[in-house]
This record gives sequence, C-alpha cells and structure tokens, in this order.
Amino acid sequence: MGIPPLSPWAVLVLTPVLVGLWAPCVLSRQPNFIVILADDVGWGDLGANWAETKETLHLDQLAAEGTRFMDFHSAASTCSPSRASLLTGRLGVRNGVTHNFAISSLGGLPLNETTLAEVLREAGYSTGAIGKWHLGHHGHHHPNSRGFDFYFGIPYSHDMGCTDTPGYNVPPCPPCPRHGAAARVARKDCYTEVALPLLENVTIVQQPVELGSLARRYAEEAERFMQRASDRGRPFFLYVALAHMHVPLVPPLPPGPGRGIYGASLGEMDALVARIKEVADSLGRGSTLLWFTGDNGPWAQKCELAGRLGPFVGAWQRQRGGSSAKQTTWEGGHRVPALAYWPGHVPARRTSHALLSILDIFPTLVALAGAALPPNRRFDGLDVSPVLFGWSDVGHKVLLHPNSGAAGKVGEVEALRLAQYKAFYTTGGAMACDGSTGPAQRHQPPLIFNLDRDIQEQEPLDVASREYQAVLPAISRAYAQALQDIAADNVSVADYSQDPAAIPCCDVQHVGCRCQGAHGATRDPHVERRAPRLCL
Repeated sequence: MGIPPLSPWAVLVLTPVLVGLWAPCVLSRQPNFIVILADDVGWGDLGANWAETKETLHLDQLAAEGTRFMDFHSAASTCSPSRASLLTGRLGVRNGVTHNFAISSLGGLPLNETTLAEVLREAGYSTGAIGKWHLGHHGHHHPNSRGFDFYFGIPYSHDMGCTDTPGYNVPPCPPCPRHGAAARVARKDCYTEVALPLLENVTIVQQPVELGSLARRYAEEAERFMQRASDRGRPFFLYVALAHMHVPLVPPLPPGPGRGIYGASLGEMDALVARIKEVADSLGRGSTLLWFTGDNGPWAQKCELAGRLGPFVGAWQRQRGGSSAKQTTWEGGHRVPALAYWPGHVPARRTSHALLSILDIFPTLVALAGAALPPNRRFDGLDVSPVLFGWSDVGHKVLLHPNSGAAGKVGEVEALRLAQYKAFYTTGGAMACDGSTGPAQRHQPPLIFNLDRDIQEQEPLDVASREYQAVLPAISRAYAQALQDIAADNVSVADYSQDPAAIPCCDVQHVGCRCQGAHGATRDPHVERRAPRLCL
C-alpha cells in the first residue's frame, strides 16, 4: 500500500486491517455480499432503534437475526461523497468526491480510484449495481466501467429529472411537459426540462421513469441477478442503492391512519429489503452477508417527508438556527442505521457499540473475499471482520467527519470523533423545515462534546474544565496526524465540469427527452420498447 514510516495515526488506522486479515481463513468458500444503501434515512427510521417507528417489521426482524450497530456513520452527510467512500474505503479528501455531481456532469469518481466492485470482480465475483448511482454517468464513469458487470437504475437522485407522476415533495414539483415549451412550468428546486431516465447497463429503457413501479423493478432485477450468479456457480456482490427515503416519495397505497406518506414509503422500503433477503436465503442460507445502512441522515428541509433523527438532534445547533441533519457534521447528519445479517457467522440478537463507518465496508468485504487491498493509497476504513463475527467490539479510535455543505469548505475535515468525544472546528446548520439556516462558525479551540453523557450534542464541555483540558491535547494530536496522513497520500481530484450534452437523453427530438411511445404509467414498463440511444 505504499506505507510510510508508521506514525501513531498510521498505527491507529492500519493495525485493525492487519489483525482482521486472518478472519477469512475460517471460511470454506467465498461468501456472497449484498450491500443495501438507503437514501436520506434517519437513525430513528428503524423500529429496532426507535420505538416510535412502527413500519419496519422486516428490518427489525433482520436486526433480531443479526447484529445491529448503534454507533455507525456515513463517510459524509450528502449523496455522492458518501457513495464514493463506500466504494473506495476512502474519504472525499482522498478520492476527490467532495460534493454531488449534476445531471450534466462530465466527470465522476476519478478513474484512478479503484472500486470495491473492481476488486471483487478480479477475485472471481459477479458484480451488480441496482438503483441510484450518482458517481458520474458520462463516458467511463458509468457503473459498467467501474467494475459492475450489470447495472439497472437511475444515474442520480430521482428528484433530478421530471416524471409523469411526480409523487410527494416539498415543495411539490410538476409533471414532465408533453407538448413543447408552452407547457413547461419553471419551479424552484424542481427539474422540469429533462425527464428522469432508467438505465439497464448503458441503455435507457424508460424516460421518464415510472416511479410507482421502481421498487418492484429493483426487487425483480436483484432476484434475476442473484439467480444468474448462482446458476453459474459464482459468488456475487450486489450493491442496491435504494430511492427510499429520498423525495419524492411515492407510497404504493394511500397511507393508512397514523402512517402518513413517509410511513407508507418506509413500509415499502422495508418490504423491498425483505424480498431481497428472502431470495438470498433461498439460494443458500448462510452463504450471503447482507449489510444494510444509509448514505446520510434525513433531509430536514422536506419537513413531514423527512425521516426521524432519534435522539441525535444536535441541540446546540438547533438553538442557533438551521437543521442538524443531512449536510451537517452533527450526529444527525452522519449517524445512520446499520444492520449485518449472515446466519452462522454474524451473531443473532447482538447489539454492537463499536465506532464504525461506511468506510469499513470496502476493506472488510475485500478481506472476507480473500482479496488484497489496492496498492499505493491509504484507506480510512478498517477490516471490521472481528466485530462482525462478535469476537471484538472495538472499531475506530478516531473517525473523521468532512464538511458536507452546511458550513466550511466542502470535503475538508473540521470535525472528528475520538472515543466518546466529538470535536468541532467548524459548525453550521443546513436548511431546516422553516427555511432557516444556521450561521457557519469557526471554533478555536474546538467545541468538544462528551457523547456518552450528551448524545443530543446540547452542551459542549467548558474549556476551563479539567475534562476539556485533559482531552484537548489528544484531540489536537489526532487531528494534526490525520491531516498529515491525508497530505502525504496519493490523493485524487474529481472533474466537476458540466456540459448539457452529458445529460442522458433517449430521444432529443421529444420534449423532455421522452422516449418515443413511452408514456410513464400508461404502459407496462416490462413490455415498453427499448430505446436505441445509449447513455455513454
């Protein structure tokens, strides 16, 4: 890996990886892997985490049959950076993805970054991605060029293009235009010019997407992919990036009493995860590790269409305005639900309090597959096989939280965790439901919270207190060593340039790029004529 002389920081990061590499020796064959990533899901959106949530019976059962991680974090508090970190095991300051890509982006996850799919395919795996990509769709940034044998899904968030049945959003968005410029309605925060595309590999198979059938189609494609791999006798890696719980929400049925639109959509997500688990079990119970988590916390500005934070309310920030959820470095922005299920390997009915991250998925799956980490780069994730197997409950000693849009330069690390202590060098609030934002503030010395006593992040330690003075030197050293480690690394730079020609469009002659003869919900998507135009 091009390891330099070991600093205390390097020991902290690398030792658990080396310790965990022996774990695969107990496995008789390469396991299958399913990683399910929910979008904008709150820590409190699982009933197993938060008693007020009643709509996740299957996920709660998954927690009972596996291990639930209480202190699990996304690598950023917004879409593209979090996904890039999952697939590389590296923070955005290393892999170059510091903020979201646009529908007209020419670039994506830098091509010199090696993805988890590329490593596992080299190790003999069938690799498939289903759902939201959002790591670049133009040219060689498409999933098929980033290690995935099969792709079915949408190239970015499903609110980044119009549809014929827009679903529920705040504010609501109009449907796609049909009859030329006169029918187009400009609406703030809405995409009205180009319809949302659905891709199978590089072919646009539907534009606009019928959102109401998306969950069903994802489940069907996941089943087909797993069955194909099983029939060929190959292990598989399936990455399922759900549209749930990002807006717009399109619940399958009218919400029942007390459920609301969000609850009905949460129930649909729960059923989708259950179906994928059922298929995996039918192909050989105990042969597949299923890992469920989220890309970041709830999108608070969507009001009643946003998820539950649980106890992670970021009270200090709320008192000063703005949201403490998605796009922030408060716990509500990056602490996400996480479950692991693998009968016979991952203990059932276990709750882990190890400090873990979405960054850990990459090195852990690579180790379990018996593969090697890519050389000439450093990783922020750990091989946490011992935690998965219940042999240990020790994760990160230090975990970095990059700025994600609410305050500070995006991608830069200005908040970190050291054991139970959380330090902020910059704070700020994202847009809240009431439209307010919290001012960005620099803190030198940093704000420090003891999360063991103050999970709501309400009252920072008094800088004059003995506790603050005792922990500050350790935090300062860890922060300095982290920044030095990043500066010495092989760092990538993403191309964020844009060109309207990069927007996926199956028929430029039609308003909104509508596919000829495709009319959304008026046709069965399974028999719809495939568009000849390619995304690349």
